[in-house]
Amino acid sequence: MAEKNTARVADIVGLVHRIAPPHLAEVWDNVGLQVGDSRASVRRILVCLDVERSAIDEAARLGADVIVCHHPLIFHPLKRLTPSDPTGDIIYRAIQQNIAIVAAHTNLDRAVDGLNDWLAAQLGLNTVAPLERPRSDGYYKLVVYVPSGHEHAVMEAMFAAGAGHIGAYDRCSFRTSGTGTFRGGSDTDPFIGTPGVHEEAAELRLETIIPIHLHERIITRMIKAHPYEEVAYDLIPLANPVTGPGLGRIGVLAEKLTLDAFARQVKTALDVTAVRLVGNADQLIGKVAVCGGGGMVTYAEALRLGADCLVSGDIKFHDAQRARSDGMALIDAGHFGTEKIMPAKMAERLTSLMAEERYGLEIIVMTKEQDPFVTIT
Repeated sequence: MAEKNTARVADIVGLVHRIAPPHLAEVWDNVGLQVGDSRASVRRILVCLDVERSAIDEAARLGADVIVCHHPLIFHPLKRLTPSDPTGDIIYRAIQQNIAIVAAHTNLDRAVDGLNDWLAAQLGLNTVAPLERPRSDGYYKLVVYVPSGHEHAVMEAMFAAGAGHIGAYDRCSFRTSGTGTFRGGSDTDPFIGTPGVHEEAAELRLETIIPIHLHERIITRMIKAHPYEEVAYDLIPLANPVTGPGLGRIGVLAEKLTLDAFARQVKTALDVTAVRLVGNADQLIGKVAVCGGGGMVTYAEALRLGADCLVSGDIKFHDAQRARSDGMALIDAGHFGTEKIMPAKMAERLTSLMAEERYGLEIIVMTKEQDPFVTIT
């Protein structure tokens, strides 16, 4: 039997990013490692939808070292970190129990074989394609000069922020060695050398590809990881074609159903207590768009592509009025209802990747999560 490899938190983050590349995330999103030491070893992983206090308690009870979740725990900048704050309490408990937290959110929503592909399969759709058009804002080549010995820290920071993705490959980069020259002014504090003295240093020229919409985030993290007081870098526009998946999916049913019959099928497939409908119960549904969570942002594309129905959650009153006017049916199965398949499916993907890497880890799916909304019939 082949010997099992030891996994660290950084390795688990890498596997999650292979499933849901961080460059697919929205600019406003916060994905990847949120809490924990990337160097810590891992034996067990708990996968859940939300990191609530119950998830931390469950991870601690099971001896899980990492929680992989869908909704980011840290979403908005924290102004304080105290146990009296709900988010602060969870972070405190996670740190006390040495539990790392890794989030895959809108990057998992967009990813190939990600949340919306899982949702489309769960609802029995065929001939499935991305609903949202791939982003068209293109790429830069980012070039940065780093003193020898610090290149790995800088590259890891850029990769974690979404750099280095070319098609199905990630962590793509190139580096060459050379000599950097500089002289600091009298009020400088150079990392190498003395102010006012001409210096020469062994440096590496690091190159990688970055999506334009993520360039500010990647550069910020690159500069933070860089040892120099002033960082020299170049951004070079590239003509690479923009490819890749978008948000949501659209497909067709094996046979057309009435809205009433399809809604009942959705209710059963997603195991929810109720769904809300917009449309006539007897109208025929053949072409279906889906977007897990609050997916009405995809409505215009669903309408443009001729969908008979959009299945999502968090549908607002005026959005429902618009759909009724446009003649498109809507099925609101709830935010939780359209995303609760995530833990089991993510665990399947992680198990497959860990087998390839020969990591001897146990993955546990949290099964006790509940929709905060209660339906009374």
